[in-house]
Amino acid sequence: MSRLIRAGLRRGLIELRHTVTSAADIFGYLFPVGLLIGWLYLVRDDEVPGSTVSLGAYSLVSSLALLLVIGGVTSTAQYLTMDREDGTLLRAKATPRGMAGYLIGKIVLVAGVMVITCVVSLIPGAFVVDGLRFDLGTWLIVLWLLPLTMLALLPVGAILGSFFETARSAAVLMLPVIVLTAISGVFYPHAALPGWVQGVSKAFPMYWMGSGLRSAFLPGEPPQHLGTIVVLGLWAVIGLALAPRILRRMARRESGSLVAARRERAMTRVI
Repeated sequence: MSRLIRAGLRRGLIELRHTVTSAADIFGYLFPVGLLIGWLYLVRDDEVPGSTVSLGAYSLVSSLALLLVIGGVTSTAQYLTMDREDGTLLRAKATPRGMAGYLIGKIVLVAGVMVITCVVSLIPGAFVVDGLRFDLGTWLIVLWLLPLTMLALLPVGAILGSFFETARSAAVLMLPVIVLTAISGVFYPHAALPGWVQGVSKAFPMYWMGSGLRSAFLPGEPPQHLGTIVVLGLWAVIGLALAPRILRRMARRESGSLVAARRERAMTRVI
């Protein structure tokens, strides 16, 4: 088991190194950050209506929440479908315990990308806006919230990705993810939403993750740590129990003929 974990970690770190040294990937990470910093500069002196919280600080924390959701759900699903499409998943299936090593590697890759994108957004953003809290309590919350968020979101992304055969088709996940994030109070104060919308959003991890981030970085935000731990923990337990089974079932259906057919369809679209 320890050898398997080491192999998966090594695989994930290699893939992470490749993505952070790719000019195209770096541009993909920094371009949205540039847009975010520009927006924060424009609203740096405004306040959230009905409160004394800086709109820039609220927007920055909301953006961190969105980045975590996109990384944990949609990026995981798209990585899985890309590897399914080009035959990487089939090769992993053909090696002893290859699927387990593959999954560990993907967890390391996606988690690493999630942390990097949040850091490169938070550091410059903190110099642009006022009103963020950075104290011992902030980092204590982040230390348990970030890993728990990843455990809750990554299995969901893997499960959803198993239902799509191509990365292009998996892109459709972006819309429901953004909708669920929007009704979770990430972009707009949750209390201003209709009561039934608030109830629906509290069943999903986005609301609790956003609440945890706001309690960490925004002064005066009421903490809901127990609810956050319970809901994110339930999503993590259920997701980690279901994801390996669903992925093993998906991998059993993979074959060389299916991979070849996908490549042929992809070439047809390009031509």
